[in-house]
Amino acid sequence: MSLKADLLGTLIYAALLAYGLAFALAAGGRKKQGKALFATGFLLAAVAVAFRWAQVAHVPLQSLFEVFLALGTLAYPFALLCRRLFKADTLTVDIAMGFVLLWPAAFVFDSGPRPLPPALQSVWFLPHVTAYVAGYVALTQAALQAVPLLFRRGFADPAGAAEREQLAYRMACLGFPLLTIGLLLGAWWAKQAWGDFWQWDPKEMGSLATWLVYAGYFHFRAAVGRRHVRVNAALLVIGEALVILTLLWVNLSRLFPGLHNYAQ
Repeated sequence: MSLKADLLGTLIYAALLAYGLAFALAAGGRKKQGKALFATGFLLAAVAVAFRWAQVAHVPLQSLFEVFLALGTLAYPFALLCRRLFKADTLTVDIAMGFVLLWPAAFVFDSGPRPLPPALQSVWFLPHVTAYVAGYVALTQAALQAVPLLFRRGFADPAGAAEREQLAYRMACLGFPLLTIGLLLGAWWAKQAWGDFWQWDPKEMGSLATWLVYAGYFHFRAAVGRRHVRVNAALLVIGEALVILTLLWVNLSRLFPGLHNYAQ
């Protein structure tokens, strides 16, 4: 466990505490107060991101600590976007997602500042990583909506199951284009940095496998998937598992070193 006894750590722990209290209030029926604390946690996390940016003097998306800090911060704006676009009442799930995504930044990954490697000193760094981070938030929420559909025996409430499946689909529709943009920008950047669009790097392979699963999900759903709610849900959960695998295992594994191992 990596504790952070500095101002940055204090901001992150305060944001995490706000998220935790917000979840308790929202789950207990006090949604107005839960929303207020969720917003407070977001502001604290956003200040932490700004502080980190000033501390390292580059976009704070290099290390896994910085990526999870960004993921935890984006949970709130994504929740607002879904409420506006889909009229989705997913407050407790949104807050829980923010809490879980911020936890690794608070307690798992080291926050020591690092210089930006030459390979990342590119105009493509910000749009490439930002597209993936935002896409991961959307796809994580889609998976969270899909998980209960895997365990509903007989679908006692078919209308409710269909509504949840539709909401998961719409959230995936937000995340998949961002995933695609991140993949294409990464290929273009690789061509400029390493001389070819594709290097068969473990991170690239994980990203491609993830993209193919979500492409398969959309194809299946368009063809026959509305009659197979559990299969749709399973594909979204498998896609999320590959997101986690690509984000964590590929970066942290010593068995398969690659060109992206600086992002630890």
